[in-house]
Formats: sequence, C-alpha cells, structure tokens
Amino acid sequence: MTESYQGSCLCARVKYELTGPPKAVSHCHCSQCRKGHGALFASYGSVPRSALRILQGSSCIKTYASSGQVVRKFCMECGSTLFWSQSHGKFADWVSIALGTFDTPYMPHKQKHVHADFAFRWYTPVSD
Repeated sequence: MTESYQGSCLCARVKYELTGPPKAVSHCHCSQCRKGHGALFASYGSVPRSALRILQGSSCIKTYASSGQVVRKFCMECGSTLFWSQSHGKFADWVSIALGTFDTPYMPHKQKHVHADFAFRWYTPVSD
C-alpha cells in the first residue's frame, strides 16, 4: 500500500498530494528560506517531482526565481510558501515541500538542520 499525503495553502485554494513519503527532511536556516517563510527556519521534505500532484488551484501558484538555480512556488492569494526546486543540476527532478502545509499527519524518520551557521545567534538548533 502506497502512503499518500495531502496538503494545502492557508486559504485552501491550492491543494496537493504526495504519492509517497518525503525524503531528506531538513530545517534550513539560510536567509532565503527564513525570509520566504518569515520564520527562524524553513522545514522541507523532498520527493521526486513525479510524486507531487496538484489537485486544485494550479492557476493560483506563483513562481519566483530566488536565485539562478532555485525556483520557489507559493500561493498568490494567501502567500503561503509551498514548494522549491532546483531549475537545473543534479536534483532538478526533485521538489521540496514546505512541511508546514501538510494536512496529513507525518512523522519523519530522520531530519537535520542545514545552514545552521546562518541561524540567528539567539536560537540554537537541536542536533539529532
């Protein structure tokens, strides 16, 4: 039996499904992820691009190229950060999902903090 996970943006105009569990769960402290989320760090899980299905609201998804390699997607109605991916390179066929948008319970088996050297000095990530 294949595990599936559903998620949506804040206003629920965009709904998606993953046809398998996320891999490479990370909490990123880089400035782009912090600013994109408006939070201390951004939590993402990656899946092969073919495992992400947009169920509703594809016309509400706005794309923003935050760098020469990274494309970020968000809901243009409510502003929720949804996905990011590399536009080319080794992982261009993967997409990272903002785990805070999940509607289905999910417990990662493994997770890590990345770019922790960019974390705010008053926050210390817990190491696994």
